[in-house]
Amino acid sequence: MEQYVTTNNVVLTVSCKSTRGIVAAISGYLAAKACNIVDSSQFDDLEGGRFFMRISFVIEGEASEVEIAEGFADIAKSFQMDYEFHRGNKRTKVLIMVSRFGHCLNDLLYRWKIGALPIDIVGVVSNHFDYQKLVVNNDIPFHHIKVTKDNKPQAEAHLMEVVETSGAELVVLARYMQILSDQLCARLSGRIINIHHSFLPSFKGANPYKQAYQRGVKLIGATAHYVTADLDEGPIIEQDTVRITHAQSPDDYVSLGRDVESQVLARAIHAHIHHRSFINGNRTVVFPASPGSYASERMG
Repeated sequence: MEQYVTTNNVVLTVSCKSTRGIVAAISGYLAAKACNIVDSSQFDDLEGGRFFMRISFVIEGEASEVEIAEGFADIAKSFQMDYEFHRGNKRTKVLIMVSRFGHCLNDLLYRWKIGALPIDIVGVVSNHFDYQKLVVNNDIPFHHIKVTKDNKPQAEAHLMEVVETSGAELVVLARYMQILSDQLCARLSGRIINIHHSFLPSFKGANPYKQAYQRGVKLIGATAHYVTADLDEGPIIEQDTVRITHAQSPDDYVSLGRDVESQVLARAIHAHIHHRSFINGNRTVVFPASPGSYASERMG
């Protein structure tokens, strides 16, 4: 596995009520602390009255990251900010959940191996044994948690135990085909990402691509979103589509659908772990990666 370069790069994320002077206060403070801003994105939601900002900066003076964070508290208080400082080279601990469709799991394992996603996969949870050997062969803990109508509370308690003991900061539903309870969704709010085909709610059930074929659709796609108690209706992080023609078969639909699902999920995870995604009510604010950032962010 590739090694990651340790840098003094820090990411600051901010959300607060929209008002004048926020950008000047933040940039002025960082300049006074001898910090060089290398990337900055901001969005003012005029309808909702919320302001969002992500700043990546390098510490060039003698002040430590802790000192900078502590000194920022006064500014944050004056604007009533929700804010966090993130170390640029910190790898997010991720727990993956999967059932019997393994394309997203395989894709994430590959991206993890080559360093395209700077994450630590702390475990894989499944309600089946299909991918146990694959996971164990990658030296990743595998947890089989059987879920039935009668044992769901116990199964979710077991899942939370795995989340807590592994230190997982993000849970990824990589085609995990079980509905999570409202209580679990609330407990892990903002920390669970799901992937599903974009046919919902038009094409429900076990064979959405076959239904799409029978209806002659010309576009198929996928949606990655944060999980909420509203099934498959959480804030959307990433979406994509692929064009279909009349000459393609139901198997082609499935193959193309799996490819786009894998790509969309990976991009959503990339945005989350690099703190580019902000939940804004039922929507998200997702700042795009700057040119060359996929390579630089991969290296921390």
